[in-house]
Amino acid sequence: MNRLFLSPPHMSGKEQEYIAEVFESNYIAPLGAFVNKFEESVKAYTGTSNALALSSATAGLHLALRVLGIGKDDVVLASTFTFIGSVSSILYQEATPVFIDSDESWNLSPELLKKSIKELAVKPKALILTHLYGQMAKIDEIVAICKEEGIYLIEDAAESLGASYEGQQSGTFGDFGVYSFNGNKILTTSGGGMLVSNNQEWIEKSMFLSTQAREPFLHYEHKEYGYNYRMSNVLAAIGVAQMEVLSQRVERKREIFEFYKEQLAEVEEILFMPEVEHSCGNRWLTTLTFEKTDPLKVIEALEKVDAESRPLWKPMHMQELFKDSQTFVDGTSEEMFNRGLCLPSPTKSTNRELMRVVEAIKSVCS
Repeated sequence: MNRLFLSPPHMSGKEQEYIAEVFESNYIAPLGAFVNKFEESVKAYTGTSNALALSSATAGLHLALRVLGIGKDDVVLASTFTFIGSVSSILYQEATPVFIDSDESWNLSPELLKKSIKELAVKPKALILTHLYGQMAKIDEIVAICKEEGIYLIEDAAESLGASYEGQQSGTFGDFGVYSFNGNKILTTSGGGMLVSNNQEWIEKSMFLSTQAREPFLHYEHKEYGYNYRMSNVLAAIGVAQMEVLSQRVERKREIFEFYKEQLAEVEEILFMPEVEHSCGNRWLTTLTFEKTDPLKVIEALEKVDAESRPLWKPMHMQELFKDSQTFVDGTSEEMFNRGLCLPSPTKSTNRELMRVVEAIKSVCS
């Protein structure tokens, strides 16, 4: 049996051809035609005005905070039910994270968001909103709250490239959006990210900071510090090839979700991650919760049939690193962490292969 991984890379077949062009041109460093092509392809797909290819999505979040002037002791609100990369940049800027729980959508609760703004002693300057597991948050409500309160909105769309709300792509509703191209994402360049915004001046400033903040002189002149955050032309070539098949990957991810949902319908204790009305997620990973069964027993059963699975994200407010952080939680994300699981969702897999997962789950839950 081939091992079923959670979300392994799925190459289009054009990657090596484009990489060969990069080597022939000798533009290996973080500049070259394919960096520009990759940025243009993301702009065309998402409908955003400006895009900046970077070494990681975390770098994108860091640049967004820096450009927006977030600094020491500023309050930044964030989804608690997420991956550490979503919020570590808050610490880079010596700002103060405040974590907000999920609602029935599994994503950030607009009601708790309003509560946090009302009750905090200091007005928050920004919100980092995660679109979890490729599913859109209640973006219309959240955008309205941020606009009313004068809070910058940064969309952590690392997992949700290809997801949309009322036809508009994730990552394009806020002041900034960030996508990830890590090895396990729906589109991969092995590592990398993209920062997007409709504000050209902000993206130009991000470009400046991402290339060591070098002033426009023949020699190396610096008035402020920057970072080495730009994506290489080699990785961008992979990204260009991957963008050509992104729609197909989203379609297959959604098919995998529907297959699991249909095959496991008889297991009444299972609840799958819902989809917000008027949205279409990319279903990056098929995720679910068990009402009675211990997810660890399911993980053990899946390992026996050589299928990778993983618990849902452990909320940030439960992490030792953030034990002293202020929170607005009601136990929703803690319950999902305790009861939830990510299933293998490789786009190269066949439904026959996925039946191993279905049968293993049924063997534990019956």
